[in-house]
Amino acid sequence: MVQVPAMKRVKGRAPLSVVVAIIGGLALAGIIFTEDLRSLTEIMDKKKEKQEEEEKRTSSLPARARMMLTRPVQEATPAAKEAFDPRRCSTTEGYWAYNWTKRLPYTDQTCPFVDRQISCQRNGRPDSDYLYWDWHLDGCTLPSGPLSIRERRFDPAAVLEKLRGKRMLFVGDSLQMGQWLSFVCLVNSALHYSARTMERTTTLSVFTATEYNATIEFYWAPFLVEANSDRNIRLGAGGRVLHVDAVELHAKHWEGADILVFDSYVWWMSGSRIKAVWGAFGDDGYEELDAWVAFRLGLKTWANWVDANIDPNATRVFFMSISTTHMRSEDWGRDGGIRCYNETWPITRRGYWGSGADRRMMEVMSDVVGRMRVPVTLLNVTQLTEHRADAHVSVYTETGGELLTAAQRADPRAHADCIHWCLPGVPDTWNQILYAHL
Repeated sequence: MVQVPAMKRVKGRAPLSVVVAIIGGLALAGIIFTEDLRSLTEIMDKKKEKQEEEEKRTSSLPARARMMLTRPVQEATPAAKEAFDPRRCSTTEGYWAYNWTKRLPYTDQTCPFVDRQISCQRNGRPDSDYLYWDWHLDGCTLPSGPLSIRERRFDPAAVLEKLRGKRMLFVGDSLQMGQWLSFVCLVNSALHYSARTMERTTTLSVFTATEYNATIEFYWAPFLVEANSDRNIRLGAGGRVLHVDAVELHAKHWEGADILVFDSYVWWMSGSRIKAVWGAFGDDGYEELDAWVAFRLGLKTWANWVDANIDPNATRVFFMSISTTHMRSEDWGRDGGIRCYNETWPITRRGYWGSGADRRMMEVMSDVVGRMRVPVTLLNVTQLTEHRADAHVSVYTETGGELLTAAQRADPRAHADCIHWCLPGVPDTWNQILYAHL
């Protein structure tokens, strides 16, 4: 029998060293795979924990709010938006998004200057979601202060520096008064109580930031031009007569301002016809004009004064566009609703336009301002305002100097105010846009 030499290699079998190397390589690969799998698992676990934490933060919100919270992430990433440039940025193209992390710069309890008429929380409004909506522009971002844009869109310290040694004057009706009070409360948050004063009268009110030698004032002139109801506001729409070609009695108070902010609209819409005179008040002969015709005449009178008396190198002039009313709940699909009463959510339909803002009046405003010699910045806040049926004072207000009684609140058809805005609220957004232009 022939014996096979002991050292002869068996055909098809790898050397022991190769086998050991292969086994070692597989073990190492297994270790690497296990570590990668462990790392991936840890990442997924962390992601899951983050999602669960986020769900806990938002689960208390209505389903619609949770849905809306995703929109800024999808459409408003920092890389997709430019810094605010008033020549290119449209304030009308945008959307409201709920911001559950928002820190209110003031409340109607912390700011001592908010009128009782618009102090909704102090007057007993039970809901507060209307306070936590931010207006986001589609194409760019509104400037922010030292905190992130989600936390602060109005830098009171920077505004006060811009106003140092200057006089800022808001002119218009009670809606403009609300914007003035909003502006005062926003800057007041950066002032010590001993570093500001407030003097209020029925015609001219003055807030002074003493250490900045700056004043932020409001002058009452709901039509801008002169009217027999400027002082006697209880005269009523039927008794009002406008001097559509006279503005001097009001305008003498506007002289010397460094920044002028005007508004005028809602009082012109108290009826389809307006009584107008060109002679002295008291004359029997007045003419009834369509509201939009009288509005054009009155606005041209105001524009002529601005062009003749304002030095654009010394004074900046702004005009606020229409502040929308919400008087027909059918406009936004709330059949059987009572205007803005019990509305707690913005109208989310993009581009919504109801019956509370007259397009023809808006065209008159744009046309007159666009033809002026002195540059006037028309701050178009109408579209963003259209969506906020939830932010009016409704029945959480006063009438005749007295808070609505329980019986009056129970009768919203007679007493719900769907013209004026709660503070804090929508006028803060108007001032964020004004701040972006300053």
